[in-house]
Amino acid sequence: MHDPVYEEAYSGHTIKIFHDPDPESPREWSNLGTLICWHRRYRLGDSHLFESPEAFLRDLAGVSDQSDLSMDQLRERAERKAIILPVFLYDHSGLAMNTIAFHCPWDSGQVGYVYVTFEAVRTEFRVKRGTKTLREKVEDILRAEIVSYDAYLAGRVYGYVIKRDGKEVDACWGFFGDYELDHLILPEGRRAVAEEQGASPPPS
Repeated sequence: MHDPVYEEAYSGHTIKIFHDPDPESPREWSNLGTLICWHRRYRLGDSHLFESPEAFLRDLAGVSDQSDLSMDQLRERAERKAIILPVFLYDHSGLAMNTIAFHCPWDSGQVGYVYVTFEAVRTEFRVKRGTKTLREKVEDILRAEIVSYDAYLAGRVYGYVIKRDGKEVDACWGFFGDYELDHLILPEGRRAVAEEQGASPPPS
């Protein structure tokens, strides 16, 4: 195991935070959205059979290959059937992904879309019609899915190991995000220490 990225003594125990050596891709989770990407070197997102963004938008919009529509027109028609967000990739000494684009035009660009059909939204939230509030909620969920996938691509996935007197007493893996800013992994480790001692967990 590599050296920990963080270590602290806590209530007679040692909590160490490590990079997760074998994280599960967030795209294996039960996601609301589907992430469709095209890249010459990397296999990104969910599996699909679309040869190009145009083919994807035509299929989603229900437009035949013979129709002479621009990409903007295809996107506009596809948005009548689904909530779609563009996805951008930054490729320089590592990978990063977001839905708002990066400032560097040389090493970044749009790589695909994350989307969910209106039919799937109605089924998931058990509604007959969508609302502006629901749309905003769904868009936030799609963005959060990309945030998790970005952490996975960048290797920002961690776990903790707890030891007492040099012996491992607990461990947990699969925490996504920046461990310095994450308000979950370290409190979770401290709660595990309290539970191991049979005490009340500390407040979050």
